[in-house]
Amino acid sequence: MNSLLKRQIRKYLPKDLQSNKDLEVFFDAINRSYETSNDQFAMLQRATTLSSEELFNANTQLKEETDSQKKVIKKLETVIDKLQVYDLNTNRPKESIDSLQLVDFIDNQTNEIIKINQQKDKLLQSLERQNKELNDYTHMVSHDLKSPLQSIDALTTWIQNDYEKVIDDNGKESLKLIRENVEKMDTLVKGILEYSTIGKKATDFYELELDVLVQDVLKTIKRPNHVAINIPQKLPIINGDKYRLEQLFYHLIQNAIKFNDKEKGIIEIGFSDKKTSWEFYVKDNGKGIEQQYFDKIFIAFQKLENDYKSTGIGLAIVKKIIDLYQGEIWVTSELHVGSTFYFKIKK
Repeated sequence: MNSLLKRQIRKYLPKDLQSNKDLEVFFDAINRSYETSNDQFAMLQRATTLSSEELFNANTQLKEETDSQKKVIKKLETVIDKLQVYDLNTNRPKESIDSLQLVDFIDNQTNEIIKINQQKDKLLQSLERQNKELNDYTHMVSHDLKSPLQSIDALTTWIQNDYEKVIDDNGKESLKLIRENVEKMDTLVKGILEYSTIGKKATDFYELELDVLVQDVLKTIKRPNHVAINIPQKLPIINGDKYRLEQLFYHLIQNAIKFNDKEKGIIEIGFSDKKTSWEFYVKDNGKGIEQQYFDKIFIAFQKLENDYKSTGIGLAIVKKIIDLYQGEIWVTSELHVGSTFYFKIKK
């Protein structure tokens, strides 16, 4: 069984059982109980979802620890201000001050900084381990699931072609369901592979004509006739890499098209110059998103609708790219009116 899954199961066991050698027999029994590729993939997807949530929570915790450290630094600045009341030439305080109390205060703050740094080191080690496990899992998905999916797809195609006159309507409907499920799993595999590799390629930045790049992306997207895409002004030349920026705009535009329920869909792509950064937006007049889901939509495998053609990973890829660019992304939305995705990229 994959190490990622083992770790997820061990988390919920008592501590005295977590290192028990007999657990391997238990893991093997679980692994064999999932007989079909679909069952195995569902099990693995569940584990990946849990790990994605853990990584999100760990990053949130890391941010909180950083904020806490900033508070400590501010306190130390207060200490420095207090120390400045001393006359260094005479080693006497310029005003009344409790020296022992000051020493205790400095000692407490030093211990607090050490404790925070130790916690941060443990958190970073945990993040590194989880990232490795996710990469191992991706490798397994690529080799162990993609090949069987291709075989199933080929076999159903041959059956459909060779026995077209023999198979009744119920049989044809069953073949259709098989092919739809194969397509669903194949879409998920591709999404996972794309998500896992988006950060592995070298980040060499160079000048890019964003206007040309977006036009190239639009040529690759299947757009319904009722959806119009407007770009009010020519997009700027920015520093970045072509591969990631293409993926960024592809998923945002594709998302705006997919969730547009209006008779005349309108998507607008624009930007503003914020001196130290470029602020872009992709606006649509689609279904809209409830505010409670604004953060959830950027987490891998989180879908607001049960669409088998959707991986639930497109916006997670977008968020990962923005993080690599050390930018930020957010959404504003109103149900039945539309959504606007904003993101910033440093100049």
